[in-house]
Amino acid sequence: EVRLVESGGGSVQAGGSLRLSCAASEITFYPYVIGWFRQAPGKEREFVASILKYSGATRYADSVKGRFTISRDYAKNTAYLQMDSLKPEATAVYYCAGIRESKLPTNARAYDYWGQGTQVTVSS
Repeated sequence: EVRLVESGGGSVQAGGSLRLSCAASEITFYPYVIGWFRQAPGKEREFVASILKYSGATRYADSVKGRFTISRDYAKNTAYLQMDSLKPEATAVYYCAGIRESKLPTNARAYDYWGQGTQVTVSS
């Protein structure tokens, strides 16, 4: 059974940085996508970034381009989300998700596996 575990959330002031990790287990099929989503109170879950495990191809939401970087450690089966120049509107629970897919979907409904989420709070 695929299992995704996020870590690295916390509180930071605006302009600061955080790095989230998503450790994936039991992923033996190819191709595979890891995505990051976030959900603020009272809002829908929104796409942040995604990466193809094997090729490393990436996709970003326009709102985070140039400030967030998604990457993966192939050997450790772990994906990362480096978040720089954080803004208060980035405050949300961040989830990593997985799907057996060769493209980079941005719709949360496309993903089959989800982590439990990690809280990110950015204060002004």
